[in-house]
Amino acid sequence: MAGRFDPLTRAAVRGGRTDVPPAAPQQPTGTATGKTRTWAPPGPVDLGLVLGPLRRGPADPAFRTAAGAVWRATRTPAGPATLRVAAQGGEVLAEAWGPGADWVLDRLPELLGGADDPAAFVPRHRLLHASHRRRPGLRLTRTGLVLESLIPVILEQKVTTDEAYRAWRRLVVQYGEPAPGPEPGLHVPPAARTWAMIASWDWHKAGVDSKRSATIVRAARVAARLEEAAAMDLPAATARLQAVPGIGPWTSAETLQRSNGHADAVTTGDLHLPGIVGYALAGDRDADDAAMLELLAPYAGQRHRAARLILLAGPSVVPPRRTPRMPRGDIGRL
Repeated sequence: MAGRFDPLTRAAVRGGRTDVPPAAPQQPTGTATGKTRTWAPPGPVDLGLVLGPLRRGPADPAFRTAAGAVWRATRTPAGPATLRVAAQGGEVLAEAWGPGADWVLDRLPELLGGADDPAAFVPRHRLLHASHRRRPGLRLTRTGLVLESLIPVILEQKVTTDEAYRAWRRLVVQYGEPAPGPEPGLHVPPAARTWAMIASWDWHKAGVDSKRSATIVRAARVAARLEEAAAMDLPAATARLQAVPGIGPWTSAETLQRSNGHADAVTTGDLHLPGIVGYALAGDRDADDAAMLELLAPYAGQRHRAARLILLAGPSVVPPRRTPRMPRGDIGRL
């Protein structure tokens, strides 16, 4: 059963938890270039849990938390945008800048889980019941932007998270653009055409091997078709993404969890998740994908939410390490 305390462990970070500094947020400034919106969610919303899966490491140049608010730089169909969201009382206060400001404000409810239905989840294990009860503000985000979620997931293929975060940070700063609005240091990720034009030596300097960079280039070249998956159901969206060579079940699931907010997009092919789920629900640290899916079968339709709640349940769900950590590499130094 989940412990009394809730430390920010590596598993909790993997589960999408991000700490938002506990400072009283200020009202949106309402400047000439910033647009505002106030939204009253139907239930509690924990910004750190809802938006945490969109952060790619503590130094993500497109994501920041400060003064009780979350800042996010994004590239919308209408252009670059910066969004600031803060919870105050029972409302969410949002302010946006840039050509895509209207686009992000119009979709604010979906971004904060307004289209999600937490009541559809029925815990069937004591650990999940405790984790679910302790996080009433957990909702599944839906960005509506496929490529934005896909590229950092591809960067995470077969490497440590630290390597992937370093590559993401370097490429976004180098090829993106300063985000609109008053927050310095934020960068909007590159456009699809820019991703497709990155030189091979810059991929190498960022520590990205040719297999991952080629997959990103292929995806960027069909970005318009991939973005259509944001409006598809899970099987159709999965098929659309996996039609691109280099994108498999792990990559498509991790992407659609963020872009589409699919509650059943459970991640298979992961190095650690089956063992964590197996250990948490059945004491089986050697569980494989088949065993994990069997354990999650009672949560059909909500398997991704169940997996997240397991990761957020605390350090007791992580089996003791028996093998060395995956070695870190940096091909950019070669």
